[in-house]
Amino acid sequence: MNKFRQFRFLAASVLSLGCAALAPAGAAAEDTSLEALAAIVEAWRTSPHADHGSLSFTYWNKDGAVPENCAACHSEPGFIDYLGADGSAPGLVDHPAAINSVIGCASCHTEAAHALDSAALPSGVTLEGLGANAGCTVCHAGRAAGDTVAAAIQGLDEDTVSADLGFINVHYGIAAAVMQGGAGRAGFHYPGRTYAGPFLHVRDANTCIACHDVHTTKVETDGCLSCHRGVEKLVDIRMRHADFDGDSDNSKGIQAEILGLHARLGAAIQAYARDISGTPIGYAKGTFPYYFTDTDGNGVIGEDEAAFPNRYRSWTPRLLKAAYNYQVAAKDPGAYVHNPAYVLQLLHDSLENLSERVSVDMQALSRP
Repeated sequence: MNKFRQFRFLAASVLSLGCAALAPAGAAAEDTSLEALAAIVEAWRTSPHADHGSLSFTYWNKDGAVPENCAACHSEPGFIDYLGADGSAPGLVDHPAAINSVIGCASCHTEAAHALDSAALPSGVTLEGLGANAGCTVCHAGRAAGDTVAAAIQGLDEDTVSADLGFINVHYGIAAAVMQGGAGRAGFHYPGRTYAGPFLHVRDANTCIACHDVHTTKVETDGCLSCHRGVEKLVDIRMRHADFDGDSDNSKGIQAEILGLHARLGAAIQAYARDISGTPIGYAKGTFPYYFTDTDGNGVIGEDEAAFPNRYRSWTPRLLKAAYNYQVAAKDPGAYVHNPAYVLQLLHDSLENLSERVSVDMQALSRP
């Protein structure tokens, strides 16, 4: 769809929804001119929600429809169905949805969307009083929780390979769950450990739409950098100054600590799989189901290895817990803003647990 046709289509969609569609949910529209609408549409066109070529909206093209368990967040008709804005029962998707349908105006600007005020996380925790952030939370909470892992490994020996286990994927874009920290239980929580709760910034920067532009989804950084003086980029911000990743370098932002600890966990996962599970493992960042057998033992998953039949199958409970938390950290690249303490705790505890069977220098690591 070219730019002009796209604008006409969206303009018709928004105008058919009424003037309130021009304002954030719950707010009154002040400017309903075509110029204002054009600016909104142009802003939206630059967002991931409008990317017609994204795998998020094209993955099911070969099937001809987006299945019910994916449609709410991967097709505008699916989200409208989920809301019950099409006259169906709210809270579920009743039928497959159209392919190639990005998240457009009608996803967030209906009476049902404006009225949405709560969202359930995969852990079973329901968040209330979300207001205009409820829609964001529905689709950015993930598809699994640490509780999912706990249920799968219940009753199994910690270091015995089980044919009943497979990798449990948290999904991606899980910022809403990570923000809740221990209260949302996105990660696997090791017994006897306490975990940071929701990460509260300041009053005007505690929600999705307080930091992200509602149409472009880009982070509005001016407010951040006005308080965090002396840094030029968000990744340089650091409010915790311990050495969490054990590299003796505290000069960089907290993101560097997360990435460093994440890399250490990845190496420990590989060591455990090789020495305890008996089958080398590797991680392929963009290929489901992410963990594959490292057939040549070189520590890297090549294109020929990153195939579903070669998915990793030698899971023990200890390995699955660590691999799941590794994925939680990987699938929220903004965790350094959303909840750095929580993600660092998940990575630290996963390493500590693996250190019971493989060599990990835990003395060099601090836990938030």
